[in-house]
Amino acid sequence: QVQLVESGGGLVQPGGSLRLSCAASGSIFSINTMGWYRQAPGKERELVAAITRGGSTHFADSVKGRFTISRDIAKNTVYLQMNSLKPEDTAVYFCNAENWSRVHFWGQGTQVTVSS
Repeated sequence: QVQLVESGGGLVQPGGSLRLSCAASGSIFSINTMGWYRQAPGKERELVAAITRGGSTHFADSVKGRFTISRDIAKNTVYLQMNSLKPEDTAVYFCNAENWSRVHFWGQGTQVTVSS
């Protein structure tokens, strides 16, 4: 089992920045990919960004050039740096970890609201 705890959400004005953090515990050596998903009201959960243990990254087209993802293996933590935030980025952001058996684990979610 893997436990994930997110932090860093909040309210920010359009054009602003936020950094989300997700700390993993438990069977951390079983984790391959970590990432962030988001879900806005009335919409399906979507992948925002992901990073593998080897450092390969993937981003949704809607956040390319604005968001970066990084991972500190020693601290078992993944970060999502979000810049140039837009109102359409408003959602609950969920940390995700996938192990080598392709089992997914989820954090509790953190609200990000972009509004003036």
